[in-house]
Amino acid sequence: MTSAAASVAAIVQAAGPHVPVLLARVEERLAAIAASHGPVLAEHAGATIAAGGKRLRPLLVLLAAGTQPPDPRGLLAGAAAVELVHSATLVHDDVLDAAALRRGLPTVWAQGGRALAVATGDLLFSRAFAELSADGTLASVRALSRASSALAEGELLQRQDAWDVTVAVERYLYRCELKTARLFEASCELGALAGGAEREHVAALGAFGRRIGLAFQLLDDVLDVSSSAQDTGKDRGTDLLDGTVTLPLILARERDPSLATLDLREVSTPGQATALCERIEATGALADAKARALAIVTEAKEGLLALRLRDGQRIALDLVADSVVDRHA
Repeated sequence: MTSAAASVAAIVQAAGPHVPVLLARVEERLAAIAASHGPVLAEHAGATIAAGGKRLRPLLVLLAAGTQPPDPRGLLAGAAAVELVHSATLVHDDVLDAAALRRGLPTVWAQGGRALAVATGDLLFSRAFAELSADGTLASVRALSRASSALAEGELLQRQDAWDVTVAVERYLYRCELKTARLFEASCELGALAGGAEREHVAALGAFGRRIGLAFQLLDDVLDVSSSAQDTGKDRGTDLLDGTVTLPLILARERDPSLATLDLREVSTPGQATALCERIEATGALADAKARALAIVTEAKEGLLALRLRDGQRIALDLVADSVVDRHA
């Protein structure tokens, strides 16, 4: 069993026997959605959903709900919807980045071209809200709508900041919150709402999700600099080649004066990107970025202590926070 699979197994075991049953039902629902739109779109939408990794966002939905509600339809709709939105953003990101690989597999853009990839992403987005509007509540639709709007705003900011190595840490963190953390936040909110939680409880669980989502993105950006294609499914320094300035480069520029005059547009080949990654790593910036992410995870776990959660739910959420770190260990 891989470390990722082991961590998910530990989370599910802590959460209780109802969680694997619900996760299986979410998978069935996602497969049915992918298969319901004709063979071409079904093939690409299905492949995108199937390559979704650990299903961290749907898992957060289920965990935030606590015990299984008497009528789990809204809970299952929320879990499916967040994964559909996440999958849609991946397809659209690959179009914008002209990315040939995603988790080591050919992207929809690489296989079918821009038009098909855009259509596939649009389909996944629309089905997310169709699922939630059918079986969710108005509050849950609003929560996912806020997260989706944030995703779009974050993408626009990232495009505005492309190639700009002078981006401030605060702006970078805000981008990460919009593009990644808000969907984690919405995942926890959807679960808490489906579980009948009061407003303060929903907000507190949302804050937990937002923090671990932010840490997730910071550590993902560290991986882009530190890891090979064998580890991540994409070439080392892909963000740099795309003109995306992330925390490791921002911190490295503060430590290495020779990077202050860097023109990122001149980094145009995988070899040049690898060389820049090595320069960034030599400054110690990766350790600093990891430390910031770990502090955010600690803050997220401390925030759970103020909530009256049953032991299994609290332990499972703590393990989710730990899993964000473990994947970068």
